Amino acid sequence: MLVLLIGDFNMPHRSANISPKFRKLLVPNKMQHVLSTGNLCSRETFDYLRTLSSDVHVVKGEFDDEMLKYPDTKVVTVGQFRIGVCHGHQIIPWGDSRMLELLARQLDVDILVTGNSYECNAVEKSGRFFVDPGSATGSFSVNKTGPVTPSFALLDVQADNVVTYLYRLIDDAVKVDRIIYKKSKST
Repeated sequence: MLVLLIGDFNMPHRSANISPKFRKLLVPNKMQHVLSTGNLCSRETFDYLRTLSSDVHVVKGEFDDEMLKYPDTKVVTVGQFRIGVCHGHQIIPWGDSRMLELLARQLDVDILVTGNSYECNAVEKSGRFFVDPGSATGSFSVNKTGPVTPSFALLDVQADNVVTYLYRLIDDAVKVDRIIYKKSKST
């Protein structure tokens, strides 16, 4: 089962659009679920995500419209995995690994997906898996010095493991890293 992890679009405020190279990869109905870390900033961005999958879950980023009523956190079960989603601006200090571990325990999830760092990465820690899909558009961030690399992540959820693909647009070419997370028996 394929799950798209994507967020921090900041369109149209900080970025005009998603790269055409990413749009070519993000084919409608190939993913069964879309989990967004927020900062869609417009209804049009949500509508675009709905063209990719009928099952779209979005959490509130600090720049999302209050009228849209996205929750701060969301937990979705895909196969045997509980996946928690939170934008990340609520984590103080931002990106703190101990606070992310605490949130994962509070939500009782195997995988925690957060944004706000504008840095695409995935790491296993204490039997849980932490993924940040980065910024889909590579939009400016006060968190980073220098340019932001456009990115997203794709989870291939299998029986007892998740293959994670991290997509980054580097020097106008899409680079992909692959990481495997195997659910521990105790979680």
